[in-house]
Amino acid sequence: MEERPWLKNFPNGVPANVDPDAYDSLLTFFDETFKKYAKQTAFICMDKALTYAEVDKKSTRFAAYLHSRGLEPGDKIALMMPNLLQYPIALFGALRAGLIVVNTNPLYTAREMKHQFVDSGCKAILIADNFAANLESIIADTNIKIVITTSIGDLLGFPKKQIVNSVVKYVKKMVPKYNIPNAVTFNEALSQGAKFSIKEFQTTPEDTVILQYTGGTTGVSKGAMLTNRNLIANMQQVRAIMLPFLKDGEETVLCPLPLYHIFAFTVNCLTLFSIGAKNVLITNARDLDTLISAFKKYSISLMSGVNTLFNALLNHKDFAGLDFASLKITVGGGMAVQQAVAVRWKEVTGCQLTEGYGMTETSPVACVNPLDGTARLGSIGLPIPSTDMRIVDEGGQVLQVDQIGELQVKGPQVMKGYFNRPDETAKSLKDGWMSTGDIASMDADGFFKIVDRKKDMILVSGFNVYPNEVEDVIASHPKVLEVAAIGIQDDRSTEAVKVFVVRKDRSLTEDELQAYCKENLTGYKRPKEIEFRDELPKTNVGKILRRKLKEEEEKKQEA
Repeated sequence: MEERPWLKNFPNGVPANVDPDAYDSLLTFFDETFKKYAKQTAFICMDKALTYAEVDKKSTRFAAYLHSRGLEPGDKIALMMPNLLQYPIALFGALRAGLIVVNTNPLYTAREMKHQFVDSGCKAILIADNFAANLESIIADTNIKIVITTSIGDLLGFPKKQIVNSVVKYVKKMVPKYNIPNAVTFNEALSQGAKFSIKEFQTTPEDTVILQYTGGTTGVSKGAMLTNRNLIANMQQVRAIMLPFLKDGEETVLCPLPLYHIFAFTVNCLTLFSIGAKNVLITNARDLDTLISAFKKYSISLMSGVNTLFNALLNHKDFAGLDFASLKITVGGGMAVQQAVAVRWKEVTGCQLTEGYGMTETSPVACVNPLDGTARLGSIGLPIPSTDMRIVDEGGQVLQVDQIGELQVKGPQVMKGYFNRPDETAKSLKDGWMSTGDIASMDADGFFKIVDRKKDMILVSGFNVYPNEVEDVIASHPKVLEVAAIGIQDDRSTEAVKVFVVRKDRSLTEDELQAYCKENLTGYKRPKEIEFRDELPKTNVGKILRRKLKEEEEKKQEA
């Protein structure tokens, strides 16, 4: 098999390799960015704009404040909020103070928060006050000594700040009462920080800068240690793929995915920020009207999202009537992009929906379809510059073209390891190769295709059934909105396929869907059971949780 067969299919202008050692730290990298684009808009949220110079100034103050409170380089700070202007200021402030950022999902329960804060050993937190009551209930069990709270509208200026904060607190009642002694507000921290300066410290490429917890979709949630070098590498890689198709300093990016999620964190908050793009932050992506109005207000040239979001937009009554003339790139990650959705997206917007692939442990981007129009529907594309990928069997032997096995990734973006979990690290990382837990194949041109998650595979009478394939077929039925497939216990065939379907058209019957499956799927792949639901369980990013459905079924069977 030829080495790196994908290189021959790289678009013009995309290099085979990048230099992950061009900068020794994210700080050095972004010092250039702040100077180069000082007067330009960096982020917009709820129509309030923040320039690069303002992010620079406010993050410096936040860093000085953190040092004034006795925090040292290497200490950990949790950031827990939806997409707000406060986030990039806090992120760059924490980096400037040499702290390790622990991104935390604001929808976490108190139990999940406690696990992450205890496991990471966080000493400080910046939290949106909507979630502070949960923090209050577990803070005594953690090492957190410094609490900084912020309200949703804090950076929106007068009078919008007062209006938004009042509505959130008193009308929508989204801020439960809490009492955390010595908590300081974000705006107080910024004004106090102006009186101090940042202490000097040394940083190296191998320093961990982010502790990113993997969604806990496998067992207990683990913190992936991502270093300066990991993130610089992934930024350089994503820049190398995108820059031939973008204009430095001129792009407007729609960012509905949360910045605390590794995909938006690296692609939006770091990479696109580094090329002078204007990031339009969406605080609540479930509110599709805010996305529609962002398309109307701004000339969106790039958008990132997940399959469920693209699907929801395509089914919104006002979406097809928007002007997409400026839209050049749409990137889907986080979960498989269904072919039916990709085809409709292209029909409606005129822009290709480009599927990529990554995982928290690879900072996250590892593989992307080419942006020059040669993308292959249903594939995750080609490994990005400086990245090797291979398919191995159960015994670790490298497989040939078109053979199905586990996907492994190697490159400068692969994490240092899991925090405080040497055994887990040793299981997943061998000789620089990261085992992904995904079942995949590679064709002769170096295009990779994810067949499914290893653990989601359904075994029907000795045959492997991949839920993605079943879901893809059912999702292509015109009366289906969303679908999830799982394996359920079956006395006759060990396991059988069960699907959960959200209908677009209530007239859809089980018989009609079974007939459609009969036309498109071989016997053992067809669902034995179909259950219609009003909605499917999802993560905060919109990824459908098959695991939750499986747990429900297992409970039913036990009963």
